[in-house]
Amino acid sequence: MRSLSGASLAGAAVLALLIMPACGKVGELRAMKTFKSGNAAYQGQDFKKAAQLYEETIQAAPDTVQAHQAYFFLGNSYDQQYKPSKKGEADNDALLNKAAQNYQLAAEKLATAADPKDKQLGKLSLEYLVAVYGPDKLNDPAKAEPVVQRMIQLEPGEPTNYFALAKIYEDAGAYENAEQMLLKAKEVKPNDPDVYGQLAGYYNRQGEFQKTIEALEQGAAKNPTNPEGFYKIATYYWDEAYRDARLKEPQKKEFVQKGIAATDRALEIKSDYADALVYKNLLLRLAANFEKDPKKQQEFIKEADKLRDKAIAIKKQKTAGVGD
Repeated sequence: MRSLSGASLAGAAVLALLIMPACGKVGELRAMKTFKSGNAAYQGQDFKKAAQLYEETIQAAPDTVQAHQAYFFLGNSYDQQYKPSKKGEADNDALLNKAAQNYQLAAEKLATAADPKDKQLGKLSLEYLVAVYGPDKLNDPAKAEPVVQRMIQLEPGEPTNYFALAKIYEDAGAYENAEQMLLKAKEVKPNDPDVYGQLAGYYNRQGEFQKTIEALEQGAAKNPTNPEGFYKIATYYWDEAYRDARLKEPQKKEFVQKGIAATDRALEIKSDYADALVYKNLLLRLAANFEKDPKKQQEFIKEADKLRDKAIAIKKQKTAGVGD
């Protein structure tokens, strides 16, 4: 075999250095083209074609911005092709595994990116990855848990991350851990009304009515000019008084009165709050059921009828485009 001289080797090295950037440029141009085509297919909901084009984008130039973004859209293209009605079929379930793999890669590439849009896409990748591991899809809470913990590390002040981890724990029956996460969400963002709504929903599912009401009252107190907080309190009082057969009549009457008081607070803030009017109407009808005096009973029903009619009129106005 003929040996190469030092000059020949040097020339070959120079040639290789010239070719490599050129090849990289070609790959980048191809990636840009396939990414654009993939986006068009994605927007047209042709997810099978989009997946193929995003795969080509990543193969052409794996270290480019387009490729990093493509991991998310590739994952979602597989995710969109999954059919819940075919759950358990190998080919169908494989789509979710591919979705999870690419969401994970997108998160790794983008979650700490300098560009805010890329960073947001990385966060979205983690959220979608949690959904893929959820009970409606792969049903793998053990894999979902560390993903949400990573989301908490990235945004420790974002309560929705704690909500997500609480749901994983609640679904798995780890109720103490679920409550701790919701309380942590309250700690990091104590003025967010949604924190108290989440706590109330959790306590209600656990059958802890008093804690449910306490959470709702705390939320309403944080935002006293918003009638919705007081309206929610009223709905829970009505539901408990109406549905819980274990309650004795005196306690039911107490809950009805507290529910009426909550609707009154809501209506003081917004007099045309139709939903609050509807629930005051329902609570008054319950009060009539517990009333032994026929005269007072009829007074409750008459007032309830007026509130019901007023709520109907307000809703008709809004449907017709009149008023707020």
